[in-house]
Amino acid sequence: MNQNTPSSASSQVIASADLIVGMVKGMAVLESFDTERQRLNATQAAQRTGITRAAARRHMLTLASLGYLETDGRYFWLSSKVLRFSGSYLASARLPRVLQPTLIRLSAATRESFSAVVLDGGEVVIVARSGDELRQHLLGTDRLMAYGLHLGARLPAHATSTGQMLLAAKTRAELASWFKQRVLTRLTAYTLTDSRALRERVAQAARDDYCLAVQEHELGVQALAVPLRNAQGQVVAALNMVVPTRQRTPESLLREGLPLLQAAAGELRGML
Repeated sequence: MNQNTPSSASSQVIASADLIVGMVKGMAVLESFDTERQRLNATQAAQRTGITRAAARRHMLTLASLGYLETDGRYFWLSSKVLRFSGSYLASARLPRVLQPTLIRLSAATRESFSAVVLDGGEVVIVARSGDELRQHLLGTDRLMAYGLHLGARLPAHATSTGQMLLAAKTRAELASWFKQRVLTRLTAYTLTDSRALRERVAQAARDDYCLAVQEHELGVQALAVPLRNAQGQVVAALNMVVPTRQRTPESLLREGLPLLQAAAGELRGML
């Protein structure tokens, strides 16, 4: 991470007098835990947040005393208490509640997996999803595809159809700023790690108003995404259909999936 302030899809600039620096650092420590680093010591947390080791240790001890972290005395990891935030968001936020019925309907009709995501810095966050349990049953496997792990899952924007679609909605200045702050990590042999190639893909997504990503985030997985716009025409999220490559060709996914996604996006526009 190497950042001093937590990222947010709706972050606002405030006066320095109103900024509580300790809270900023504490949130940065919480955000330093992710799927790559589930257990951290003070030194690792300091490296990932850009604060001193001593400060990281104090914040981690404080968060542990409040019940948001657990520890064995050396390493720390997130406790189940942090789920209070995601649970409250999913229960109260309008976007997931509006989207969920449509995703359930699409999944029931197609027996495929669908997700709706928003962009948060260099990652996309799943705010609604449907179909993973059904697909797991149909394929006879205990392994869920990474695209639809769970609500709140965070995936690298550059390697996902939804991330590339949401980047396509940014202005030229916003996109330039986004690229300056990112390292495009390779996840598979198909991941776009060259900024020029990714810019071209994003520009193509903007022209097409859809984005197809094949095995860029996970081998054997392809996804097709379209933007979700509100009544004012602003892109507020992205909707995608996720299919194993062994089940359909990319051409088949595009031919059969795009009309479904576009129709759903059109129906949702007046409700977002």
